[in-house]
Amino acid sequence: MRHKLIAIWRIIKSGLQNFVRNTTLAIAAIAVMVITLSIVLFSLVANATFGNTIKQITDKITISVYLKDTVTTAQKDKLLHDIKQIPNVNNVNYLSKDQALDAYKEQNKGNIDLLLAISQTDNPLPATVQIKPKDPNKIQDIQNYLDKPENLALQSDKTSYSGDRKTALDKITKAAKFLKEAGLIGVLIFATVSMLIIFNTIRMAIFNRRDELSIMRLLGASNWFIRGPFVVETMVYGVVSAAISIFLTNTLFVVAASAFNANSLGLLDIDFANHYFGSHFWLFFASLIGLGILIGAVSSIIATRRYLKFKSSK
Repeated sequence: MRHKLIAIWRIIKSGLQNFVRNTTLAIAAIAVMVITLSIVLFSLVANATFGNTIKQITDKITISVYLKDTVTTAQKDKLLHDIKQIPNVNNVNYLSKDQALDAYKEQNKGNIDLLLAISQTDNPLPATVQIKPKDPNKIQDIQNYLDKPENLALQSDKTSYSGDRKTALDKITKAAKFLKEAGLIGVLIFATVSMLIIFNTIRMAIFNRRDELSIMRLLGASNWFIRGPFVVETMVYGVVSAAISIFLTNTLFVVAASAFNANSLGLLDIDFANHYFGSHFWLFFASLIGLGILIGAVSSIIATRRYLKFKSSK
C-alpha cells in the first residue's frame, strides 16, 4: 500500500513538474481549451436565458378565436371541450360578448376616442375563446384544428395567430432554436480542436523526453507510471483553463450588465443572464473543471497509448 502511495505521489509530482517545464508548449493547448470551456459556459447561460425569454413570450401568447353571434351554447361547449383535448393547449378561457367588451374597455381605458366610439354603438365585439399554448413551436397544431371546416363555420374572423403576428412568433421560435443548435455545434467543434492540440502537445512532450522514457522502460517502469505524469499534466491544463474561462465569462457578464440594458440584445436578457450565472457560479466552476480535466485526460491517454503501443511493437 505504501509503495502504491509513493508511486502515485511521484506521478503527480512529475506531472506538475512537466507542466512548469512545458509551459511554452502548453500555452496553445490552454488557449484553445479556454475558448472551448468559455463557449460551453456561455452556451449554458445563453440557453437558460433564451428559455426564460421564450417562456415569458409563451406566457403572453394567446390565440384568440372569434365566434359568430349565431353559435349556440352546445356548439360553444363542444368547441371548448375539443380544444382542451389538444396536447399543446395549456389553458382555455371563454369570454362572452359582454366580457369581451369589458376587456376591450380595460385595455383601452387611456384612449378616450375609442371608448366614446364604441359606447355609441351596439356591442360589436364577438364572443372569444382564448387559448394559451404550452409550446410555441407547436402552435400550428392548434391552428390546424381550428382550420377544420366545421370549426371555421363557427368563427366570425381569422384567429389572432395569423398574418404578421404569426410571422413574428415563428421567427422568434426559429431564432431561439437555431442559436441553441449553433451553440452545441460550436462546443463540439472547439472541444475536438482542443483535444487535437492537446494530443499534439503531448506527442511533442514525449518526443522531447523520449530518451528519459526509454530508460524508464528499460528499468521496468509500468505503462501507467510512464503515462501518469502526462495525464496529470493535461489535467492541470483543464483546471487552469477552467479558472481562466470562469474569470473571463464573469468579467464579460459584469461589463455587459453595466453597458447594456435588459432588452438591448433582443432574446439575450443580460440582467437575467448575469443573475443566472451568479446564482450557479460554483456549479459552473465545478462543471468546467470536470470537463477540462476530462478533455485533457482523454487526449493524453490516447496520445501516450499510441506511443506505448509503438514502443511495445519494437
